[in-house]
Amino acid sequence: MSPRPALVAIDLGAESCRVSMLQWHGDQPAVRMVHRFANAPIEEGPGLHWDLARICRELDRGLRQCADLAPQGIASIGVTGWAVDYVRLNHHGQPIGQPFCYRDPRNVQSMEEVHKRLPAETLYAITGVQIQSINTVYQLYADKLRGIPTSTQWIQLPEFILHWLGAARIAEYTNATHTALIDTETRNWSKEIFDLLELDIAAAPEIVAPGTQLGALSNHLRSLPAFRDTQLIAPACHDTASAIAGIPAEGNSWAYISSGTWSLVGTPLLSPNKTPEACHSGFTNLGGVGETILFHRGLSGMWILRQCMDEWQKSSPCTVEELVASARRLPAPDYELDLEDPAFLTPGNMPERIHHQLQNRGLTALPSGCDAAPQYASLIFHSLARRYASLLRSIHAITGKSFDRICIVGGGSRNEFLNSLTEQASDLRVERCSAESSTLGNFAVQCARLEAPGTPLDAASITSHARLLFPVL
Repeated sequence: MSPRPALVAIDLGAESCRVSMLQWHGDQPAVRMVHRFANAPIEEGPGLHWDLARICRELDRGLRQCADLAPQGIASIGVTGWAVDYVRLNHHGQPIGQPFCYRDPRNVQSMEEVHKRLPAETLYAITGVQIQSINTVYQLYADKLRGIPTSTQWIQLPEFILHWLGAARIAEYTNATHTALIDTETRNWSKEIFDLLELDIAAAPEIVAPGTQLGALSNHLRSLPAFRDTQLIAPACHDTASAIAGIPAEGNSWAYISSGTWSLVGTPLLSPNKTPEACHSGFTNLGGVGETILFHRGLSGMWILRQCMDEWQKSSPCTVEELVASARRLPAPDYELDLEDPAFLTPGNMPERIHHQLQNRGLTALPSGCDAAPQYASLIFHSLARRYASLLRSIHAITGKSFDRICIVGGGSRNEFLNSLTEQASDLRVERCSAESSTLGNFAVQCARLEAPGTPLDAASITSHARLLFPVL
């Protein structure tokens, strides 16, 4: 009996990108990360951008390594990544310049201009998406303000990688919901929003459901034997949607925290909640697999600590593990950070920004210098845990849904100190799920699709595959 072909998952991250491969030993799955590379926005020309050419070069390297490791061939490739950012394309389908990073300050002015035409409350009533300057709607309007023709085609980053591999230009639904351009009632682009903002709806890609097969890989890699019969699959292209799809949880009484660069605190719902309370509290309704809604609130997460560490590394290198161990020995602070401070959204001297916030609030500022790193880390961890707990209480108040546990995914799931603080603050059991849950969900959707081609995918089918894969990731 011939061995089953392998699967490949590409996961784009704002700090690192990964190429992973799932192979089978009989009926047992085995997952390995084949290639990982650092990622970060770059200052290039006017603004903050992503180095798309470098990302593609590194992905090419990782995919070639997968081909060398898979003599049985590769059945499919799926791509997930962060949302909101996109690539502008010419009429040949090639990129026009480097894509902007969502942290570029141009979005602030654009947001103000958009709301002159389309009030935030109206936008939320249509899309159910948290009002944030990073959203694609504000970025597209920023392009318009800069004179870029609104008819210029665009495609979000994970779908661009699928396009680079040979797929048509599409927008996978879970990722498209993050644009704040989708009508939750029609599950399609909102003509009302495009018309009010005088954006060209024809420039937007066709929307497809998670798990859609997009045809064969057809770029230069097809010459490699392992990719001769490889299918391209749009999983849940947004990394959070894939990460939640990768949670092997049963029942309906669980909440989730996706703990990484961003912290996302929420729960799956069967329908959107766009009440005034949800809007004013900053909750978002985003697409999940199996037509579920991911109802959550986003806030800056480990990004804050990472930015602090970048500053401290200049004089005294340290690791997250060392900071966690040192922070654990300190007494709990009697105040917390306002984690949604706009000053925390952009890169720069984060310890100084924390110092200024505390000073402006009349609180005791922390000492300057890297010697105070454990105190900063302790304040960040306690602030995160307390904010997680308060958001979960808000979700219960808004939706009426109660929880008996929290499933934590992402890199923060490894932080046992933060996990214990979260349990204490929320009075809920914390279940540590996969740190690479977006990869697991990516593979689970691919497996479900290959097992049942041409049929609608339901959440239960994907969860069963996630449960099978969870022990190996």
